[in-house]
Amino acid sequence: MSARVIAVANQKGGVGKTTTVVNLAAGLAERGRRVLIVDLDPQANATTGSGIDKSRLAAGIYQVLLGDASVAEARHEAKEGGYHVLPANRELGGAEVELVNELAREARLKNALSEVLDDYDYVLIDCPPSLTLLTLNGLVAADSVLVPVICEYYALEGISDLMATLRKVRIAINPRIDIIGVLRTMFGARNNLSQDVSAQLFSHFKDKVFETVIPRNVRVAEAPSHGLPAIIYDRAARGSQAYLALADELIARVEPATLSAAH
Repeated sequence: MSARVIAVANQKGGVGKTTTVVNLAAGLAERGRRVLIVDLDPQANATTGSGIDKSRLAAGIYQVLLGDASVAEARHEAKEGGYHVLPANRELGGAEVELVNELAREARLKNALSEVLDDYDYVLIDCPPSLTLLTLNGLVAADSVLVPVICEYYALEGISDLMATLRKVRIAINPRIDIIGVLRTMFGARNNLSQDVSAQLFSHFKDKVFETVIPRNVRVAEAPSHGLPAIIYDRAARGSQAYLALADELIARVEPATLSAAH
């Protein structure tokens, strides 16, 4: 089967997008899936969090978007995590300006990925926390969107902004894109606000909300400074176990549909 391409996106920052991308990739890899992370954020946290030195890149996503390298030439192996990364560095911030006059600029990533989709089961795209040309490239390339949400007061504003963006993308460029799931992150089980926002999410998104909840967890927060996914850094940590459960839940959502479609 060709890879399922999932953009991990929320126009609100600080919701655990990159943490989710890195740990979900490692969880899927542990379950025997072939995974590529595309780091579309100029902060390059998915790159460094996977143990790749962004200051020594010969080629990465920036060169791919500009047509100066293929994905196959620019991808790196995250040795500890068992997946591949199409890495980023600060150069990526300049891609917006350089692409602005290019033809089909919003489809650059989709076209580049088309050459390697048979190499992977999942491609996870770490989108920037704002609506930029980079985010648009991620949404155009994706089959579906995974939305991490922190259960706090302003969380639903970020989701409504993203939903408005998705509607526009669906009408104008990518009619197949849909939400694969809404993920509650940094969840405080004893926090009334977490419970209230969680209830609102279920009311609005129903079965799109993942049953798996990612708790606030110090070990998950520490892992990126060691260049490791949390499930490698401390597998027994509550957050690590939650991301492994998320990998299993995502596989259960995606792969039966793929198998039935094949028949």
